[in-house]
Amino acid sequence: MNYQTIKPHRDLASIVKFYWTLEVPFDPKNQKQKIVPDGCIEMTFNFGDKIKRYTSETDFTLQPDAMVMGQRTKSFDILPLGHVDTFAICFYPIGFANFVKQPLENLVDKETPISELFEQEEASELEQQMIEATNSQQRIAIIETFLLKKLNEKNTISQIVKSTVDVFLETNGTVPINAILKHDVSKRRQLERHFRKQIGISPKQLGKAIRLQATLNLLLNKKSETLTAIAYESEYFDQNHFIKDFKDFIGLTPKEFLNNEHMALSALFYK
Repeated sequence: MNYQTIKPHRDLASIVKFYWTLEVPFDPKNQKQKIVPDGCIEMTFNFGDKIKRYTSETDFTLQPDAMVMGQRTKSFDILPLGHVDTFAICFYPIGFANFVKQPLENLVDKETPISELFEQEEASELEQQMIEATNSQQRIAIIETFLLKKLNEKNTISQIVKSTVDVFLETNGTVPINAILKHDVSKRRQLERHFRKQIGISPKQLGKAIRLQATLNLLLNKKSETLTAIAYESEYFDQNHFIKDFKDFIGLTPKEFLNNEHMALSALFYK
């Protein structure tokens, strides 16, 4: 596997977390790989063979070649049918709302073709330009031109959403919503409404996803530590709370996760 991340242009640095590329040669022994929630929305371009996205143990759909993967509230499995050649834009939680007018709750747990999110002609032109590009630098130049142009038409991001997301990112999602709102219950409903429109999921779900990502990083890079120590470092009340949240999102316990061969692709993103 060849996985790389690249930083965005400074004018996009508060919106785009990074670009990533993944190349994996075909292996007939390839197995399903589990994709876990990470609190981000991604726009991906597939230049390799088709990729199955499982909707159950046996049922699947084929992912669009140019798509936006909305916020995820649960894990799912994918299986490449041949070689993998993917370029993706990973947006910060608040990032993608700058480029589309429709509520992002419509994209949750889905892969939406870019032709359904942007004007048909510009989506088709963007996809064709990305296909014709011969390297990552050219693809970054193309996508940044597209995004910077779109940014000039940007929507107004709610300040209450932005400040809440900033706290989540600074604290790895460990601060309760009521503490962020300084126990002003009247703001809770407003925050929930704006969150579903501009993030896609509730504040509680996003906080859990960000916390999970921080915990996964610890789990994969500090294998010598006990689960109790990792739960404590991630500010869980106790190990049982940690295991419950982990299993809710991933469908596995932390121990099962570490021993699961279907996590090889996900684990790659934490090296």
